[in-house]
Amino acid sequence: MSEPEFFSPQWAAAVQDALAAGPSDPDRAGKLPMYWGFFDQIKASYPASWALGCRDLPGGPAYLFVQWGGGTVTDCRITGPEEARNATYQLGMDYADWRALHDGYDPQRTVMYRKILVEEGNVLEFFKSVYFFTECLGIIGKVPASFSAVAVH
Repeated sequence: MSEPEFFSPQWAAAVQDALAAGPSDPDRAGKLPMYWGFFDQIKASYPASWALGCRDLPGGPAYLFVQWGGGTVTDCRITGPEEARNATYQLGMDYADWRALHDGYDPQRTVMYRKILVEEGNVLEFFKSVYFFTECLGIIGKVPASFSAVAVH
């Protein structure tokens, strides 16, 4: 079976499944149990939504909209800029940085080195749960995607 195209509805559905499943056992084994206890505590009550943008896709920017509620992802789909504005946090990243994340670039460095930026939303509130976000970004980065048909400007 071929991989879904990057930023396609099929890829968004696979992201939703991966986020709902949470970090893999090997990923969990690499950190202290209390770290994952904090992660699970945040996940259980996280009420926000993210619009994770890819700024330089052909045809203009697109967003992976992720809505959290009740300890899981309640909605995950590809949207345009108008709908992305409804997210609690709107973040943006260039195609090359998305590709690097999918090729194994560290999600914590992606945030720390400002490869992905909070463009809309309360930055202080966002960073209160940044460890939760970076782990989720790492999960998203591991969801298989085909980049073959995607060309950037």
